[in-house]
Amino acid sequence: MKRWVEPMRHFLIITNTYKDTDHALTRKISDYIRRKGGTDSCFYSTGETLAAAAPMPAEIPGDTDGILVLGGDGTLIRAASRLVETQLPLIGVNLGTLGYLCELEEQNVFAAIDRLMAEDYITEQRMMLEGRCVRAEGAAAAAAQEAGSAEAVAGAGTALNDVVIHRTGSLSVISLEVYVNGEYLNTFRADGMIVATPTGSTGYNMSAGGPIVDPKAGMILITPINAHNMNSRSIVVGAEDTVVVEIAKRRFQKDELVEVSYDGDSAGQLFVGDRLIVRRAKETVRICKLSKKSFLELLSRKMQVYS
Repeated sequence: MKRWVEPMRHFLIITNTYKDTDHALTRKISDYIRRKGGTDSCFYSTGETLAAAAPMPAEIPGDTDGILVLGGDGTLIRAASRLVETQLPLIGVNLGTLGYLCELEEQNVFAAIDRLMAEDYITEQRMMLEGRCVRAEGAAAAAAQEAGSAEAVAGAGTALNDVVIHRTGSLSVISLEVYVNGEYLNTFRADGMIVATPTGSTGYNMSAGGPIVDPKAGMILITPINAHNMNSRSIVVGAEDTVVVEIAKRRFQKDELVEVSYDGDSAGQLFVGDRLIVRRAKETVRICKLSKKSFLELLSRKMQVYS
């Protein structure tokens, strides 16, 4: 964790327009910042695509100190992925239901702005994942060679929460071979596979039965989705490990077709023999923290409220 060395005066407000439908809260926050002597700019996110989640980094005023995200965990995650290169600290205002990642609620956002302006906060560095999809040998490799590339890349991206492979089309399960640092781990017959960060442990990973871990931890979580193997469990590996998931043929008469997504945004389709390669990204996301409560204390409170 790192203490910010200067108070925040200039804010970017990103609002999920479906959560603050009439923009009333956004206007109140903007007016409050200006009354306190600060400045702000606003972006209204539809959240439907990564491009609609936040402005381009070049569009953000150069004096911006921090980003207030109004919506929920999904809004914050998409904004963080979109703006990671700016290295601006983000803090979320939960207007949704659960909100593990968003620290603030509507009722305490104005007091939080006072603390941000008074330099009374810290930031946490959250790890991200980067992934790329590589086509199998054969026609795709031949096409890549003609294009001057050694490998045919089907889709690449970064994620604060997770990189997910999931089935498309029919309801049949898919077969996924998992390798860690080049060493075969296991073959999972499942609806898909989640490769998550510690921040993403309370997202899709948790819904699929994966472990919840402290978001400041350094590790990678591998969790099958609705596994059909009796011995299939989540696997936790080191943050510097490389995870490869290969699409295996399950039945002779049918080729499997799956989709890969980064923080919920589709990046393309994979076929039998294609591989998804996931490793720790060089970039990190800076999340503002105001509360001195531990992660376990906050987790316990949210689990009791929403159980």
